[in-house]
Amino acid sequence: MNARRRLAFAPWLLFSLIVTPQARGSDWPQFNLDSRHSGASLQESTLHTGNVATLHVRYHVALPSVAAGAPAYLQAVTTSQGILDLLFLGTEDGRILALDAATGATVWSRQPATGPGTATTSSPAIDPNRQYVYAYGLDGKVHKYQVADGTEITGGGWPEPTTLKPDVENGSSALSIVTAASGASYLYAAHAAYPPNETGDVQGHVTAIDLAGGTQTVWNADCSDQAVHFVEGGGTPDCAQTKSGVWGRAGVVYDPETDRIYFATGDGPFDADQGGHDWGDSIIELRPDGTGASGGLPLDSYTPVDQNMLQANNEDLGSTAPAVLPFAAASKYPHLAVQGGKEPEVHLVNLDNFSGQGGPGHTGGELEPVALPQGGGTLTALAVWVLPQDGTTWTFIVNANGIAAMQLFVDASGNPTIFTQWSKTTGGGSSPIIANGILYYAGTLGLQALDPASGNVLWSDTSIGPVHFESPIVVNGKLYIADENAVLWAYEPAPAPLGFYTIPPCRVLDTRDADGPYGGPALAGGSSRTVAIAGQCGVPSDALAVAANVTVVTPGSAGFLQAGPANVVSTASTLDFAAGKVLANNAVISLTGNPVGSLTVTAALAGSVNFLIDVSGYFK
Repeated sequence: MNARRRLAFAPWLLFSLIVTPQARGSDWPQFNLDSRHSGASLQESTLHTGNVATLHVRYHVALPSVAAGAPAYLQAVTTSQGILDLLFLGTEDGRILALDAATGATVWSRQPATGPGTATTSSPAIDPNRQYVYAYGLDGKVHKYQVADGTEITGGGWPEPTTLKPDVENGSSALSIVTAASGASYLYAAHAAYPPNETGDVQGHVTAIDLAGGTQTVWNADCSDQAVHFVEGGGTPDCAQTKSGVWGRAGVVYDPETDRIYFATGDGPFDADQGGHDWGDSIIELRPDGTGASGGLPLDSYTPVDQNMLQANNEDLGSTAPAVLPFAAASKYPHLAVQGGKEPEVHLVNLDNFSGQGGPGHTGGELEPVALPQGGGTLTALAVWVLPQDGTTWTFIVNANGIAAMQLFVDASGNPTIFTQWSKTTGGGSSPIIANGILYYAGTLGLQALDPASGNVLWSDTSIGPVHFESPIVVNGKLYIADENAVLWAYEPAPAPLGFYTIPPCRVLDTRDADGPYGGPALAGGSSRTVAIAGQCGVPSDALAVAANVTVVTPGSAGFLQAGPANVVSTASTLDFAAGKVLANNAVISLTGNPVGSLTVTAALAGSVNFLIDVSGYFK
């Protein structure tokens, strides 16, 4: 299938996707959720604007070391302790932890090595088959574990080396997993120097691992003509150039529209415009298997015209990864990305032709640079979101100075631009996420939940400790985040108060047509029919009561339409028209139970009756 093919939804299918309850919960398999690392969840439904203000601490537990990234989450894992939802965290001392998401209790823990690396701020990633979780260790390798019990998988290339000099090359970015258009799945590990010492024998690089066969491809930002891991200290193979680290929080991002991966490098030498193979301060485009063009060149690249100044001032372009925007059909350039950096600006770039010169190795060519309204550089991942009301694309950028919401606009001639919708110069923090139309981030003001369209605060909490690179996830009605005090925090909303919830009118019984979808023919005197209510028409399975309009089309006897006491039937799950509980046409009934499972309708003792029952709401 063409990776860029647009998906068309019939209106009825779109409606069904909106109103049909999910069969099960969802997962959060890697940093910022998906292979684009967009940070935007379309699966969350439990947490919403009506209950986000009731978020409160469910538990907090001490961790053996700081977990400086973000958790991954896998629901319904069969373990020796039963079926559990699991959180996976990578810690700075090279551990991988699997915790019971409901309690924070440790289910299993592994620490493959205590060195020679000094620390890692990487985040784990879960295999698309949901059987394995991958984590970076201080031995410079990515390790593969069974999610249920932590058994390490060895052989076939595992554990996979991603650096031969882990004492100076740091695996700081999150691990990334994609499934390409070919159906193959790949894992990416990125490397840079350990801060603040960035003058060692370090060459930024990305290792792409084929999850099916365990084979790997290396792309070096310095000496890209050598597709190998370099050894330390002037051995062979090696590269005379250094730096150019890949250390943005998201690491490697994938765009399913272009079927390409992208990442940005930090400060370092750039000589590709003169036929060299060094790519400091550049966005790099490769195939999903980690290969580029011949001779070690990427497929395409973007390098700012002021790259020399960026390198001299340690103002890494690659302090963040490219934020890939959704397909922009109205634009001259439908495949776009926003790139941050340590400069107080972002760049809008064309993924189909970065420099406008048809290939890699050139400088300039961005569609526009835009100053950050809050000022300061960006060391976080950007979140990308589509406003449901009008389909516009928004990018959210949090840094130490504050937060900005920037929107993509395409003019009548197809020219794209990004502009600020709102910004705040207080409350800086770490990488933001969006779930069910709510923007979350952590920082100097603790945890914040904002209306993404206006920036209005919906909820805040100061329970957590300080954060550096830690960022939250929101999944299945819970918020999880770790802090610099080596504590994991879990939040949940208060239970919904008992109240009445209206729904669009929906019919559950119509006895007029034997072949119809709502029941069948008229009920003969004394006969009954049972109709399922829960799970239909938007009524949840745990509803305490159901409200419905009842219409009797053909009464079977005189006086049949007398009203029952208070027009309420409270016989749990029975609507009995033969026992003096007959209602007037279009009367509202309340069917109570815990929960309401089904409704049994009994006709009058004589004659036959047609019923129409339309649910209008429920109590919960």
